[in-house]
Amino acid sequence: MPDLRPPVLGHFAFIRFTDRYWTLTSDDRAAFHQDWLTGLRAGANTKVYQVFPADTSADVLVWSSTEAGGNNDAAEFFKRFTKATTPYRSLAEATTILWGMTRPSQYSKARSKQEIDPMSDERRRYLIIYPFVKTTDWYLMGQESRQGMMNEHIRIGKEYTQITQLLLYSAGLQNQEFVVVYETDELALFSSLVNDLRATEGRRYTERDTPLHTAMYAPAEEVLALFR
Repeated sequence: MPDLRPPVLGHFAFIRFTDRYWTLTSDDRAAFHQDWLTGLRAGANTKVYQVFPADTSADVLVWSSTEAGGNNDAAEFFKRFTKATTPYRSLAEATTILWGMTRPSQYSKARSKQEIDPMSDERRRYLIIYPFVKTTDWYLMGQESRQGMMNEHIRIGKEYTQITQLLLYSAGLQNQEFVVVYETDELALFSSLVNDLRATEGRRYTERDTPLHTAMYAPAEEVLALFR
């Protein structure tokens, strides 16, 4: 049965609080958090993750998801996000932005039970995200050869039932071809999955899958309270 779900735009903004932010009082920071969240949540499913101290490149991650079946949907999201963040650019700066759109997989006809629903409010404890680029040789191979290697990849992934995945397509839209997102409650288990996947034949055709970002989920107000 064909996948008739509308595409979803997934937008990941890694945010660092500026020097000016740290001069505010705790109460002023709390007021900023509330106003900022109100704007970010307008028209998008928004989640906030703690990044620091797992990484020094950002303090928090803002994950926004919105349906993007219409031609103007992406532009409208970018407009809303800009309006929500512009008043606070002196307090919070984006250090990295990754985004892409969902679409049915060409390697699997059925929807995987381990596929992340980006519009759901249920999230797992840890999120791992990275840009992904395949080599030119991968695309020059025939579909049958690629399918065989992807079957191995899919088989290994199914062995880790506690880990879910979201694949966003961004070829021609950003510097990477895909944004790969995983959710798990066990970081050690995810590391084992990565080791297993790197021992497959398809690994030969990975050009880039860094930088890796690990973030921790909690309700947005709880995450931001850590930075008051």
